[in-house]
Amino acid sequence: MLLVVEALRARHPELAAELEGGLETTDLRQTSASAPLIRCGGELVAVMSMPAPIPQDPGLWSRAAATWLEGKAVAARHRGHLIVTVPGQHLEPLPAARLTTAVIGALIAAMPESCAVVWDTKVARPAKLWMEMSRQSFAPFPNYPFTLWVDILPFRSEAGIGAVTMGLSAFAGREIEFETGKLTLRGMIDKVAGLAVYLVEHGAVVKDGDTFGGDEHERITARYRTSERFAGLSVLFCTADSAS
Repeated sequence: MLLVVEALRARHPELAAELEGGLETTDLRQTSASAPLIRCGGELVAVMSMPAPIPQDPGLWSRAAATWLEGKAVAARHRGHLIVTVPGQHLEPLPAARLTTAVIGALIAAMPESCAVVWDTKVARPAKLWMEMSRQSFAPFPNYPFTLWVDILPFRSEAGIGAVTMGLSAFAGREIEFETGKLTLRGMIDKVAGLAVYLVEHGAVVKDGDTFGGDEHERITARYRTSERFAGLSVLFCTADSAS
């Protein structure tokens, strides 16, 4: 844990970091360097060591394969994991995510044998990618690494193509399900990503029935519903229509 604190200080020099107790680094070497609590930016972050693999979840690795084909095989080799959490409920989801992401990046820097990060049991990313992107944990909107927290998964639909998010509900209370018969795949992903990061930043500000602009030729209609495609998933169902 001492190495993690030192990595945090090097990676985020603007963020005060120490093992809980407020001791300086020189003193820490003479005390318990395995303390499970880090005080980081005035908040406590807990790191718990679990000497066992994470619970099996085929759906997690199936989703991860959309961007990380070898993820399941890489993770299959792991024999233990760490749980990183911000104790208490006083922090809003975005500040808590920023802080946790930074600490996880420092953990990977201190333990390069780490193979993967599973975020909120829903999103899996390669450890190397996390270590690189987590340097932006405290970047201003929209440049923080929200794609570490939210998957955007495309699918074919009756309308043409669609995409659903996984992980956004932690910030906005529900996922996005988006369908379009007009946009290209890249254009649709950009729309969903733009709306997702906006909701990460602002929370559940899009209300049932809201219509908002994609561009001067397009309107996006949003509805609250339980997904018909992804059973039981609460979504903000969005469709892109021509503007009148």
